[in-house]
Amino acid sequence: MATRRIPNIEKDVLGKVDINASSSPDKLSTAAVVPKSVVAKLLLFTLAMVVAPLGSYYITLNTIFKGSNTLAGATAAVVANVVLIAYVIVAVMEDNAENENEKKSQ
Repeated sequence: MATRRIPNIEKDVLGKVDINASSSPDKLSTAAVVPKSVVAKLLLFTLAMVVAPLGSYYITLNTIFKGSNTLAGATAAVVANVVLIAYVIVAVMEDNAENENEKKSQ
């Protein structure tokens, strides 16, 4: 059984017909618009998620806990959770600020 092709109508990635698509390829954009501040915060917290737990592990292993791997590992886990919670708080505050700006503009 043959499939029927639909001429002059563009399809999306999954093969579904996009009726609202423009016929010229230069007007189509697949890039998502993400503010630079959001990307910067994500990169900062990603770096902190790697550096802070590892740093806290090695610092506490040799200075505070004198060779106790268990306590140093627990400290690293707590630090990782602190970084994660800080990221969530920053994201929620940013979202609230955007909502307030939208309400003021209306």
